[in-house]
Amino acid sequence: MTITNLTELSASQKEELVASLACLIANSEETSAETLAAIASASGNELSEGVAALFASVVSKAGGIEKFCAAPGGGGGGGGGGDAGGAAEEAVEEEEEEEEEMDLGGGMDMFGGDGGEDY
Repeated sequence: MTITNLTELSASQKEELVASLACLIANSEETSAETLAAIASASGNELSEGVAALFASVVSKAGGIEKFCAAPGGGGGGGGGGDAGGAAEEAVEEEEEEEEEMDLGGGMDMFGGDGGEDY
């Protein structure tokens, strides 16, 4: 189910969202349940002690929130620029043309003859 409006969230979903966002705001290895609860209440939301403790524990054990957030540019080799793709295609085409022009030597046919005899 896709949620298109925050008013569609259940109470537990909203609490998890608030806790997640509070963790991002706290952004510390030593995030405590009290810190998360304080951030939640400052934003006009409530966070139960259990959920705050759970989220704080997970962030602390992971060594900080950075473990959950991918760094910009941290992905694989994301391909070349706009013009690089065209240059690569041209190089491939040139190689293919060279292969077509190769001379296989002599007048041999595919059966090993010199091409002048009938079988």
